[in-house]
Amino acid sequence: MPIYLRNMAKDHRMVKHPEILPFASPRPYGNNASMDSYKCFYHTMDVSTVESLQYAFRTIKAATNDFSESNKLGEGGFGSVYKGNLQNGQEIAVKRLSNDSRQGEIEFKNEVMLVAKLQHRNLVRFLGFSLEGTERLLIYEFMPNSSLDHIIFDPNKGALLDWPARNKIIKGVARGLLYLHEDSRLRIIHRDLKASNVLLDEEMNPKIADFGMARLFNHQETEGCTNRIVGTYGYMPPEYVINGMEKLEI
Repeated sequence: MPIYLRNMAKDHRMVKHPEILPFASPRPYGNNASMDSYKCFYHTMDVSTVESLQYAFRTIKAATNDFSESNKLGEGGFGSVYKGNLQNGQEIAVKRLSNDSRQGEIEFKNEVMLVAKLQHRNLVRFLGFSLEGTERLLIYEFMPNSSLDHIIFDPNKGALLDWPARNKIIKGVARGLLYLHEDSRLRIIHRDLKASNVLLDEEMNPKIADFGMARLFNHQETEGCTNRIVGTYGYMPPEYVINGMEKLEI
C-alpha cells in the first residue's frame, strides 16, 4: 500500500502539524487521523514506564569512563556513541547528543517514546535514557560488529561479507521494515534508513537503529504532511528532495 508524504513548508497552505511525537499530549491541529495515532501512542506509554527506563547520569558517566575517547565508537550528526560497561557487567552503547545537535528535544523524546515500545529481533534493543541539565543520553544494547557502513565501505572488511552473509543482512533488514510497516501496532516510517543505521550483532544479524526521524501512521492512513524534509541526502528519493513529495510503497 503506498503512503504519500508531503512537505507542507513548500506549500502556501502551510498546515501546522507535529513532525514527531512529543512527550506532552499532542495539540489538536492538523490531520485528525494522524493526531489520533499520536494520542493513542502517547497515552499507552504511562509515566511509570518512562521513569523505569531512566538511568542516573552518573551511572552512565561511570560506565563510559567519563565518555573517554577510548570508549568512543563513532560520531554522527546528532552526537557521539560510546561503549559502556554497567556494574553488572552488561555492555551498552550510549548515544550522547551534542548541544548543537540537529536532533532537538522533540526528536530525543520521540526516539525514547518510540523505541521503548518496539520489540523485534531486527530492531536494536532500547535499554533506557538519561537526562541531566543539557545532557541527553540514549542507551542501547551493544552491537559488537558496529554498523553496516563500517564493513561494506571498508575494502578489507567488505571482502569478508560473502553472499550468504549479505543475503542474511538484506532479509533481516526487510523483516525489520515489515514489522515497522505492517506488524507493529502503529505503522512506523523510519525515514532515515541507511547503512550507518543498520547495526550488526556478534553473529552478523542486522538490527535497525536510530528512530529520531521516525513518523507514525495508523493502518488506515495513506497520506501524511510534514513541516520539513528529513533524512540523509544520497538516501532520499530525488522527488522528495526537490518537490517535497514522496510515495512509500508498503
